[in-house]
Amino acid sequence: MTNTYLRNGTASDGPYALAVDPDRTGLPTWSRPALRILELAPGTTHAFDTGESEWIVLPLTGGCSVTADGRMIELAGRKDVFSGASDFAYVPRDTRAEIASGAGGRFALAGAKCGRRLPARHGPAPEVPIEERGAGISARTVRNFAAADTFDCDQLIAVEVITPGGNWSSYPPHKHDEHRPGTETRLDEIYYYEIAPHPATGIPGYGYQRVSPSRPGGTDLLAEVRTGDAVLVPDGWHGPSIAQPGHTMYYLNVMAGPGGTRDWKITFHPDHATEGYR
Repeated sequence: MTNTYLRNGTASDGPYALAVDPDRTGLPTWSRPALRILELAPGTTHAFDTGESEWIVLPLTGGCSVTADGRMIELAGRKDVFSGASDFAYVPRDTRAEIASGAGGRFALAGAKCGRRLPARHGPAPEVPIEERGAGISARTVRNFAAADTFDCDQLIAVEVITPGGNWSSYPPHKHDEHRPGTETRLDEIYYYEIAPHPATGIPGYGYQRVSPSRPGGTDLLAEVRTGDAVLVPDGWHGPSIAQPGHTMYYLNVMAGPGGTRDWKITFHPDHATEGYR
C-alpha cells in the first residue's frame, strides 16, 4: 500500500473492509495511526490482539459489546453516522479484545502505536463535546470524542466531522507535517468518508478531498470520495473537503505523530483568508 487515496474495497484485509496499518502503508514517514473498518453480521464476534497500539472501538452503525482487560463494555451505538455522536470503548495496548454484536453493524477501530498502557474505559455519547466550526458555506459540526483535550489517550487523536451538502470543511487548508514547538505538531492523519444518499431520491453521493504540497515533491491529491473511501495525509496542506449539494458528508479523522506529543497544533495556509472559516 503506497497510495494516499484508498478507494472502497482496495485496502481490505480479512474481516476488515478497510485496514490501514502503520507497518503496511508503504509511506516512508508514516509512524503511528491505524484504522480498521469491521463489518459484523448479526450474532457474530471478532477478536484481535491490540499489540503495540491503543484502540478506540467506535460504532458507525449498530451497537456491540467490547470485552478487554477483564471487563465488558456495552455500546448502544447508533443508527448511522449522521444520527448523532456514539458512545465508544477505549482498549489498551498489549491485550486481547473481542467485539460482539447481536444485531450486527459496522465499527471503526481507530488506533495508534503508543508507549503508555491506560485502562479500558467507556466513553459515553452524552459526554462527547460537540463543536460548531466555521460559518456560512464553511460551517460544519465536529464531534471531539477523542480530541487531545477531551479524552485521555497516550498518542491517539480522533474526531468526527459532519459537513452539510454543498459546504466546505477542512478549510482553510492547514497542515501539521513538521515539529515547531508551540506552533505546529507533526501528525499523520487518516480521513475515512461516508456520504449520505440524497434524502428525496436515495441516490448515492460523493465529495472531494484536496491535499496540496507543502514542500517540493510533497503529497498532491484531488480525489472524488465516496462511502468507504479513505485518504492518508502524511504531509501537505489538507483541505478543503467538499460535500456534494444535497448530500451530507461524514469523515472520521484519526491522527498520531512520531514525536510522542499528543497535541493538535496546525498552521493555516497563508494564501487563504481564515477569519470566519476556521
